[in-house]
Amino acid sequence: MRSPIQALPAKIFHWVSFISLFLMITSGLQIYNANPVFGGREGIHLPAILGLGGWLAGGRHWHFASMWIFSLNLLWYGIYVVATKRWRHRYASNKDIKALLVGQNPKRKNYAWHRLVYTMIIPVLLLAIYSGLGMYKPAQFYWIVDSFGGWDALRITHFLIVPIAISLAALHSQLGRKVGGDSLLDSMFWKNAK
Repeated sequence: MRSPIQALPAKIFHWVSFISLFLMITSGLQIYNANPVFGGREGIHLPAILGLGGWLAGGRHWHFASMWIFSLNLLWYGIYVVATKRWRHRYASNKDIKALLVGQNPKRKNYAWHRLVYTMIIPVLLLAIYSGLGMYKPAQFYWIVDSFGGWDALRITHFLIVPIAISLAALHSQLGRKVGGDSLLDSMFWKNAK
C-alpha cells in the first residue's frame, strides 16, 4: 500500500495548531489557577507545573499571543480549504451520514466517522475563539458576554471547550489511524510533503 503524502499547507496548519493549542491550554491553566472557574479564588486548583507564564499576567500574555497565532492559522487554513476545494472530501457530507445510518461496509463507516469528527472540530474551535474574544475584551465585546448569559457562563463555556476540543482531536487522530494506519498520521507531521 502506498504511503499517504500530505500537502505542505496541511502539515504547516497541523504543526502550528498543535503548538499554539498546547501554549493556549497551558497558559489557560495558569489563568484558571489565578481565579478558578469552579469555586472562586479558593476553588479547585490544578498543579502549577501544568501552567505556563508563572503568574496571572504572564499566563494572559502567553494565552493571547497564542490565540492570535492559532486564530490566524485557522483563518489561513479555512481560505486554503475553500480555494483548493479540499472541503469536498475532508468534511462530512450527506453520503457520510447515510453510510453511518444504513451502510454495511465497516471501512466506509470508519471514513464517515473520521470526517464527521473532523467537521465537528471546526464549530468547537470557532466557539473557543468567540468566547475567548469575549473574555479578552469584555468591555468592547460586551454583547459576546451577554450572548452567554453573563461572565460566569462565558468562563465556564470557554473552560469546558478545552476537554471537548482535546477529546475531538484525540478521536480524530485515532479514527485517522483506523482508516489510514500509522502512516496516515505520520504523513500529517513527519513525512515529506508534496
